[in-house]
Amino acid sequence: MTRRRTARLRRTLLAGTTAIAVTAVTAGIVAAAQEPAKAATGPKLSLVAATTSVTLTSWKEEPGVFLDLGTYLIAEGTPLELQVTRKSYKDPVTVTQTVYEAGKAKAKKLPLGTVKDFSGLPGFTEITFTDAAGKKVLTHSESFCPNNASGRVRPDAPSTSQYPESCPTNPFTLGSVWGVQKGWAANTYAASYTERAQLPAGTYTAKVGVAKKYRDLFGIADKAATVKVTVVERSDEDEESSTGAMSRSAKAGGHAGHRAGHQAPTAHTGHGSGHAPAPAEAAAPVTSGAGPSYNVGHGPLKAAPPALPWALKKKQQSALSQQARDTGGQTDGSRQAPARKPLSKRPTGEPSVPDVPKPDLRSLPAYGITISDGGTDIPGKDYLAFSANVWNAGPAQLVVDGFRSPGKAKMDAFQYFYDAKGKQVGYTPTGTMEWDPRPGHVHWHFTDFASYRLLKADKKEAVRSGKEAFCLANTDAIDYTVKNANWHPYNTDLATACGEENSISVREVLDVGSGDTYTQDLPGQSFDITTVPNGTYYIQVLANPEKRLKETNLDNNTALRKIVLGGKPGQRTVTVPAHDLVNAN
Repeated sequence: MTRRRTARLRRTLLAGTTAIAVTAVTAGIVAAAQEPAKAATGPKLSLVAATTSVTLTSWKEEPGVFLDLGTYLIAEGTPLELQVTRKSYKDPVTVTQTVYEAGKAKAKKLPLGTVKDFSGLPGFTEITFTDAAGKKVLTHSESFCPNNASGRVRPDAPSTSQYPESCPTNPFTLGSVWGVQKGWAANTYAASYTERAQLPAGTYTAKVGVAKKYRDLFGIADKAATVKVTVVERSDEDEESSTGAMSRSAKAGGHAGHRAGHQAPTAHTGHGSGHAPAPAEAAAPVTSGAGPSYNVGHGPLKAAPPALPWALKKKQQSALSQQARDTGGQTDGSRQAPARKPLSKRPTGEPSVPDVPKPDLRSLPAYGITISDGGTDIPGKDYLAFSANVWNAGPAQLVVDGFRSPGKAKMDAFQYFYDAKGKQVGYTPTGTMEWDPRPGHVHWHFTDFASYRLLKADKKEAVRSGKEAFCLANTDAIDYTVKNANWHPYNTDLATACGEENSISVREVLDVGSGDTYTQDLPGQSFDITTVPNGTYYIQVLANPEKRLKETNLDNNTALRKIVLGGKPGQRTVTVPAHDLVNAN
């Protein structure tokens, strides 16, 4: 199938731009940050501006500006750490802050209703714009994800941040950890959780402050940051003209111009480059957080505001739509993570399933549910498209290696087991891996990982998806509060573990706390409902359907999502009731 990993140019794209500028805010801030922290129940937080002025571009084809003003929240004394969880989909999302008293960590529950989802602290920053005449022209508030693009603000701060990158957007997320490392600063720009601000071309003064409820909650001083903002208007034609001129200049032997800030970040080399980390272990490995471990977007989720201007973004998307294949260690043009290295040869000796920690695969309810024509030109055909996620609740990673005998079309797959120290202590055969050469695939699929069925109201099967083979990747942070959750998974997109056509072995890993989302939107994946009567149905997501994988629990592998089909052939409709408190179709 075509796995839709929409390029979610998340907050992490900011890390290479304004985030690093925090280190040069002012000598006074750095000096103050180096003073010994006083004993306190929480971190010392402050809002600063990394620069005194910024220029924002409003594109005529898509008016408005994203307010990345270069403001940051600095944590000193102790980290800012928040555990964000819900017991079930019937329970609200709650937040617990880790505070320190006499050097000991304690849990402090924040007021119920502080957050409603896992996207960040809503209404955290308040921004006021005044024009050159001093007239207030716009007020705006934004959410804040503490896991936003960040950097350290003093040289003796910890070299890496222990916290995950970005806040999860899967509607069925169960637990997340947010944090700003001690001596670090996180960008307050709301990225994918904000709308464009409508500001005409001109010069403005922006005052950015923290909302009073958060100042009171975290002890933040009531001190706004001031930034001069210049808004310029451009058009797609302007950009194409500029690009054409640059190209002609380069061809003529001149130096093509460099549009600072308009370039996509350079991705690290993917698999096959000899930079693969050590093999996976059962427990979550100790991670530095220094490497790129981005969670690539997927499915129908809303894309984050681009770090590129509108015209270049449009060109990039057009180029990506023409790629229709995964090549060169890349899946959607956004970024790559280091590969997980398979063992050099297939296992020998007797298979065994030792009494050690094992993974626990669980299914999430389907979402992103819609009626589709399946991308076909056949009139009157109706398909039910949806996204589905299977995640690993741990306490051990799912590690599957495939090995191919020379000349064979398929690989033999083996599940590996590790003791608490990460030593391999057993393995067992677990099916096969097959090469899928179709456009949009071009990688190795592990068979029988999950299956999807459309069930009638009486829970009897009506339609089955033909998709049951997958390349595993850690696309979503589902619950980073479970035991051994890995906050920095390696394989976060298809390129990291799916191999090449000439691969002799492949390793696929599903880390603890992470899940793998597929969007079923093509014939053979989505449900053909052309002749399915109107009425109530359930989309069933079933993990490990043949029970070939060894788990801690096989009784929690299925999830159901209720839907109601209506309409007439060629104009079918679908209604998706809320799933307990989760009202996302």
